[in-house]
Amino acid sequence: MIEVTRLNGEGYYLNPHQIEYIESNPDTTLIMLSGKRLIIKEDYQSVFQRIVEYRRLIGAFKNEE
Repeated sequence: MIEVTRLNGEGYYLNPHQIEYIESNPDTTLIMLSGKRLIIKEDYQSVFQRIVEYRRLIGAFKNEE
């Protein structure tokens, strides 16, 4: 799980494997596999880095080498 922040400052965790794609227009919007759209404070690079760190933590890259 990665932590993200709603625009109102409330933090929460989500499963990054459920993110279909990310838009930056100018707010960062996560479009989930379910179709739900989540607008967050973090920029794309921060979210990307958190996803990479999470995947390293769970060993996900070992299958991709």
